[in-house]
Amino acid sequence: MKHGNVKIEKTNAARLLDRAKIAYELIPYRVDEEHLAATHVAEQLGEDVAAVFKTLVLRGDRTGHFVCVVPGDHEVDLKAAARISGNKKADLIPVRELLPTTGYIRGGCSPTGMKKPFPTFFHISVLQHSVIYVSAGVRGLQIRIAPQDLLRFVGGETAEI
Repeated sequence: MKHGNVKIEKTNAARLLDRAKIAYELIPYRVDEEHLAATHVAEQLGEDVAAVFKTLVLRGDRTGHFVCVVPGDHEVDLKAAARISGNKKADLIPVRELLPTTGYIRGGCSPTGMKKPFPTFFHISVLQHSVIYVSAGVRGLQIRIAPQDLLRFVGGETAEI
């Protein structure tokens, strides 16, 4: 697959969307190891940071791991995330646990194609967009997709997180 004159390697997340016959586009961006934040990604894409979503993995005290997908300039509300996921409290997992838990590294964590499916909650604002961007599973590559398609694919639900 090519984007301009850049050859793009399909990621596992992209192959899973292909298999499910879901329309999406792979969009490359320049990675800055010092600035892995979604705000930097949005700048690189020339998009509003509110449409560039980051994927966070949390652990609840009752249910174990779950995923929150929130706008790039938004911090997840841990109390709300705990409540919506059936936990009393929840915290982000340490970065060192991200790869063994999901198969992804920080700055390249996609809501699709994790090692195993986890309950996934999207910030309610996701439905205000006709398309959103999420990581394709590697740094430097985003998936541009209709939010309803992504929600349906990962079995996600929306919440005030």
